Amino acid sequence: MQEHHDDLGKIITLENGKTLAEGKGESAYSASFIEVKHIPSPFPSIRNVVIKQPVGCSILTPWNFPSAMITRKLGAALAAGCTAIIKPSPETPFSALAIAELARRAGVPDGVINVVTTQKNVEAVGRELCQNKIVKKVSFTGSTPVAKLLYGLASSTLKKVSIEAGGNAPFIVFDDADVEKAVEGAIACKFRGSGQTCVCANRIYVQSSVYADFASKLSEKVAAFRVGNGLDEATTHGPLIHEKAIDKVKRHIDDAVSRGAQVLVGGQRVRGAGSFFSPTILSDVPLDAAINTEETFGPVAALIKFETEEEMIALANDTDVGLAGYFFSRDVGRVWRVAEALEVGMVGTNTGLISHATIPFGGVKESGLGREGSHGIEEYLNQKLIAFGGI
Repeated sequence: MQEHHDDLGKIITLENGKTLAEGKGESAYSASFIEVKHIPSPFPSIRNVVIKQPVGCSILTPWNFPSAMITRKLGAALAAGCTAIIKPSPETPFSALAIAELARRAGVPDGVINVVTTQKNVEAVGRELCQNKIVKKVSFTGSTPVAKLLYGLASSTLKKVSIEAGGNAPFIVFDDADVEKAVEGAIACKFRGSGQTCVCANRIYVQSSVYADFASKLSEKVAAFRVGNGLDEATTHGPLIHEKAIDKVKRHIDDAVSRGAQVLVGGQRVRGAGSFFSPTILSDVPLDAAINTEETFGPVAALIKFETEEEMIALANDTDVGLAGYFFSRDVGRVWRVAEALEVGMVGTNTGLISHATIPFGGVKESGLGREGSHGIEEYLNQKLIAFGGI
């Protein structure tokens, strides 16, 4: 994968629409999961021995990271000794096929890594990969509604399941934050991949005394973005994945504006061919707006004013999902209080970027089950106790 870094990055850009720089970044990121090494701790008994045995698995991945979401799972599965069947998203099959071909060239035996692509029979293939008794483990990344459906299918044979589902990440700026760094963090977190990431900020809460300053600085940065072809070096943001994504973004904006929000930047589709949408900032977004309860998955930053830390914690946790959360503060006591209080699986304090290969990646509540990345190999192993008698 490292030897074919440029080609893999270009494939990601061509099938997904993100910029070439982001495509190459994902290529390097996806390769990093294969490199991770895991050394298990010894069992502390002198008579009982626990061994770990691999399970055959199915891997179902989304379109927003068509390479990294495969290798995050596949690296751990292969290290555990598993064979795997990969079903990539119908929108982005080529990265999966490229990985399988490179694995073949690298000497991975036939039948260890298998790829099933599909356009018309997505539901039937997903059902088979979850219900077939040969498959002993299902690993899925995608939306919460689909996760619940697949979880139910996998329960028919009580398979091992790991799920990384949807998010509704709060991004919080307290009045003691470094506003410049908070703006940088918001841009990195909210607009990466044109907002089409499960850990990107969905609700941006800013304490009232720094609200105007933050909104002004963020608007200035976002207004300078350039939307276009991901292969153009001048492009900062590519298209959304399809028309349904455009429709959802537009619906969230229209709903917020109808309830009193103001459009500071963007707010409309880019004219011409392709599913391009202008990076958007909304101010004074009311709490009852749809964007606060639904994951937008698009380039829309919804700014909401708050007054107290206690109020903020209640707002941030008022959601059924809990994947990631972010906040900026220079108060050490507040950093610990808020980090522990947020009901999410991952917290970024004074940073908008948290994901890399060595961390335990995953959420709580309806954002999923299990962890990937660091210690992710455990998800692909069964523990077996062997008790030696008569010694």
